[in-house]
Amino acid sequence: MRFENVLADINGFGRFQIMIIVISFIGRFTLPCHFMLNNFIAAVPSHHCDISSLDDGDHFRNLSQAERLVVSIPVQDDGTLSSCQMFAEPQYDLLLNPSNITDLPTVLCQNGWVYDNTTFKSTLTSQWDLVCDKRGKNKATATIFFIGVMFGAVTFGSLSDKYLSLQLKVFGRRIMLLVSYVSGMLFAVASAFSSSYVMFAVLRFFTGFCITGIVIVSAVLSVEWVDVEHRKLVGVIDSLSWTFGNTGFAAIAYFVTDWRWLIVSVTSPLILAIVTWRWMPESARWLIANGKLEQAQTYLKKCATMNGTEELIHTLKTETLSTIVVTEKRDRTYSYLDLIRTPKMRKLALCTGALWFCVATTFYGISFNITGFGLNIYLTQFTYALIELPAKLSVYYLLDKIGRRRTEVGAMLLAAVCLGINIVVPTDMSVVRTVVAVIGKGFSSASFATVVLYSSELYPTVVRQNGMGYNSFMARLGVAVAPLILLLDDVWKELPQVVLCSAAVVGGIVARMLSETRNRCLPETIEDIEEQW
Repeated sequence: MRFENVLADINGFGRFQIMIIVISFIGRFTLPCHFMLNNFIAAVPSHHCDISSLDDGDHFRNLSQAERLVVSIPVQDDGTLSSCQMFAEPQYDLLLNPSNITDLPTVLCQNGWVYDNTTFKSTLTSQWDLVCDKRGKNKATATIFFIGVMFGAVTFGSLSDKYLSLQLKVFGRRIMLLVSYVSGMLFAVASAFSSSYVMFAVLRFFTGFCITGIVIVSAVLSVEWVDVEHRKLVGVIDSLSWTFGNTGFAAIAYFVTDWRWLIVSVTSPLILAIVTWRWMPESARWLIANGKLEQAQTYLKKCATMNGTEELIHTLKTETLSTIVVTEKRDRTYSYLDLIRTPKMRKLALCTGALWFCVATTFYGISFNITGFGLNIYLTQFTYALIELPAKLSVYYLLDKIGRRRTEVGAMLLAAVCLGINIVVPTDMSVVRTVVAVIGKGFSSASFATVVLYSSELYPTVVRQNGMGYNSFMARLGVAVAPLILLLDDVWKELPQVVLCSAAVVGGIVARMLSETRNRCLPETIEDIEEQW
């Protein structure tokens, strides 16, 4: 007997499943905001040296602000004021001959910087002067956050699959989701009130570590409670939460221009997520796989009642549920080692890990490299989010029409085609390059939406959370590598495009090696994988 048979009896997509999706959606809204947060909190406003040390009284008092800058700060080749240097002493001759700046002595900024607060009231940059020789620290905040996400994915993926015979009885999906909600909110809010850069960096690491549990736990919970027919709908809805989160984030960032309050604002939805968590059920599929039949029976009865199939509650006996998982020992603790113990599980883990790495590298590589819109930062953020909407709606149609595997392979290869086109298109054709890049981002977004659902269907219930944690780790590794790839333009201008194109091609080839999951029951045990894959 399969768990899908039980779901079919009590309605595998009713009010109970919709409740789970809505609760998950609330918590997931904050994730894309935190993932893209550095674009705003670490933005670098226009700035120049503080020239107050050059103020010699009478002369400066008679000059306008523009004239003070002329005699105090050198002009760069592009006509803008230098951000990191100032004249050793006022050069009043420049008021008469502003082009005569040859061999004038300059020094590094002596008394800090003055920032343009027109767009941002406050950022990490202006808070701790992360410019010039400290600009590396500014970029490091995003890297530190994603390193936390990487390790959090592994940790939460493992703990939410574990059963511990202690007073707590179970960890499981539900408890670890609450832990992720609460700890993620606490660390995020604490980071907003950091008194030093080091304190902020440490707290951002733990914020990334904790909130990543939200995405991997909620995605698996949603998939494990719905029937085969509606799994693709759940996968697309989960993916759309990122699109809506990114779109809403643009509006929030527009109105909240102080970095501290922006962090608090995008974290606040977790309060509602914590409140609604009380209605989030544990995965009955996971409970049965771990031999907790009475608890599974309780949740299945709640599902039947809410879905209006109370007349079938009498069929949900523990004896019946005990026939669902009979091929492996219950109460056994599974770990990441189970992903590589057997030949076909090992092949599955290798393929999905490589695929997630390629998908993430391609998606974020394109996202970080799209230029030419000529829009301000808020409109750019909104446009990037909007691009994903048609791509993900197309995925909803294609997942059942041509299947998961073909959708993933096609999306990756078409993204590779777009990247390849931009290798040969001349750089002066900025409009064409931008349009192609946008289309490529749409395809890479479609591949990301597909791979989350696809992977959750490929892994068996007993190690599904471990598998998703491992895949998430590989994806975040790809995110961390993407900015480094873009730095390869120092070697050859088109080399980043070549590397990203190659990653997309490799991803498409790897996806072709996976089995199709369309209209198939979810595997419950490792033995299922060894027999059918």
